[in-house]
Amino acid sequence: MKFLDKYPRAERLPGSSAPSDLDDPYLWLEDPDDPGTKTWLAGQDRLWRDHAARLPQRERFLARLTELRETGLVTPPLWRGERSFHLRQTTSQEHPVLHCGDRVVLDPMDLDPTGLTTLDDWQPDPEGRLLAYQISRRGDEKADLYVRDVDTGAVVDGPIGGCRYSAVAWLPGGAAFYYVRFHEGVYLHTIGDAADVPVFTRGPLRYGVQISADGRWLTISAGGSLWLAEPGGRGEPRPVPDALAAAVACDGRLYLVTDRDAPRRRLCVADPAEPAAWRELVPEDPQAVLGAFTVLDGDRLLVARTRHAVGEIAVHHARTGERLGSVPLPGSGTIASLTSRPGGGSEAWFAYTDAVTPPEVWRHDVRTGETTLWSAPPGRVSRPAVRSHHLEYASADGTRVRMVVVAGPSAGGPRPTILTGYGGFGIPLRPGYAADSLAWVEAGGVLAVANLRGGGEEGEEWHRDGMLERKQNVFDDFAAAAGKLIDGGWTTPGQLGIWGESNGGLLVGAALTQRPGLFAAAVCSAGLLDMARYHLGGLGPSWTGEYGDPDDPEQLAWLLAYSPYHHVRKGTDYPATLFTVSAGDTRVDPMHARKMCAALQWAAGGDRPILLRHEPDVGHGARAASRSVALAADALAFLAAHTGLDPA
Repeated sequence: MKFLDKYPRAERLPGSSAPSDLDDPYLWLEDPDDPGTKTWLAGQDRLWRDHAARLPQRERFLARLTELRETGLVTPPLWRGERSFHLRQTTSQEHPVLHCGDRVVLDPMDLDPTGLTTLDDWQPDPEGRLLAYQISRRGDEKADLYVRDVDTGAVVDGPIGGCRYSAVAWLPGGAAFYYVRFHEGVYLHTIGDAADVPVFTRGPLRYGVQISADGRWLTISAGGSLWLAEPGGRGEPRPVPDALAAAVACDGRLYLVTDRDAPRRRLCVADPAEPAAWRELVPEDPQAVLGAFTVLDGDRLLVARTRHAVGEIAVHHARTGERLGSVPLPGSGTIASLTSRPGGGSEAWFAYTDAVTPPEVWRHDVRTGETTLWSAPPGRVSRPAVRSHHLEYASADGTRVRMVVVAGPSAGGPRPTILTGYGGFGIPLRPGYAADSLAWVEAGGVLAVANLRGGGEEGEEWHRDGMLERKQNVFDDFAAAAGKLIDGGWTTPGQLGIWGESNGGLLVGAALTQRPGLFAAAVCSAGLLDMARYHLGGLGPSWTGEYGDPDDPEQLAWLLAYSPYHHVRKGTDYPATLFTVSAGDTRVDPMHARKMCAALQWAAGGDRPILLRHEPDVGHGARAASRSVALAADALAFLAAHTGLDPA
């Protein structure tokens, strides 16, 4: 009896022959409250539990992941006046806890002992007396915004709804702040006043807001454009042509990032009174993507870049742009969260991580030129003996793509391998400490991370070459990465697993339907899989600029050319596949995984399992640490079982 015959397959709509028909045979699985969907999910839960109980490495991975995550967490300080705020998480805590200095300001477990409430974002006022913070419950990420007194802990305002990961910009004195209503616009809220004032609304766009340290200038980002305004409603916001991001530094100048004629970005400067008359200060580096920057000591400018996914920080003269040197770094890894005091000063803080180094916080002083460790993670650090290898290969159209391969000592010969990637929204995959990656490599496996087009590793052109009608480039890059690993002797098709989340889940779905014989196993977490209907749920409507609009016939044709759900073919021997979904996911509707799982179970021509791991009460983003460990242990155990990984 075939594995999948143990439970009945989902019924298909009458007259449907394959999911490639737009009649949509599993449309009924989109409704989580439909009795048929509930019955189907109950069967899938039994199927997964039965399979999971027989995974030989499940308990071992669970124990090792628990040990590897005992590093804890610490973030760089955010300074407000003489006060500094940062997140810290010990090995016994389910969520990061917000501190002011050494004092706890907000612990999500105090708000909800069940662990189902997360702290999504936070911003102190300029004096560090009040804290605006956003929390969401059961994974919905919709977020309510509150204000509390930092010293007393009393909630003095809120809730304000609809603030999903909203930026907050406080006015001096802490009496009011600007915030973003999700995809609506920027509003001004006065503490204690229920009637918020709309400041900048341009339709359903993604908005950001930032105010200068002296409170004189407000910058607003909206849909890829930048605007400058004077707080308090003094005049209309003025557009800043071609700018992507801005900061009004303590020297009164407007610093602007642009990718006009510079796909890897350059830094420019302008007088805030004439923001359109900007001039170049730091030119584009043709090999590195410009990221964060900060001004120190009035005439020193730190500029962070990513060079082929590896972070670096350069020191420039703030007035002339001349490069003066580099900031010494702990290694070749990832730099994040470059911060400094609002008034300048000589110090900057940043986070550093690499494959075997948990995120640490380092401090650089431009007066002495020294970089010193400011804070290590509060827990135990385990550093397995692994080595990173940087490979380059050609994709289907000849484009050169980079990949990082992490592996431990070996006697030689191919090994079980996990290949992962993302390839979307201009988001880069960069080196970083991950307990699941180390647990896999330590057990004898190989981890490969491909820097696919669609991501941000090589700038905006790299992103655009993997979006809209060019999305197939991403999948071609991924298949070529698999070929490079096989040809290089790292692994074989029978030992190769793939794993991706969200847009990376779409990548996995496309890979296993386009090249099923290339992989032995796949884990698809919270993936988009029905690209004809992705815009009808979750945050799908906001992603048409990245993927295309299914309501446009031409763009629908692009989407159907690769939509995983529409390329399932009867009788195909698909890789062993595990879909992981969260019922509270409001970004990617769990219906994608339900429909794709049902279609693959119907079509599967072999006896390899197609399974669904369904988790209630959590969502797409942050979750309790124990839940993250359990999910990673299940995914690794599944991939180990179906790629032949045996730590012995």
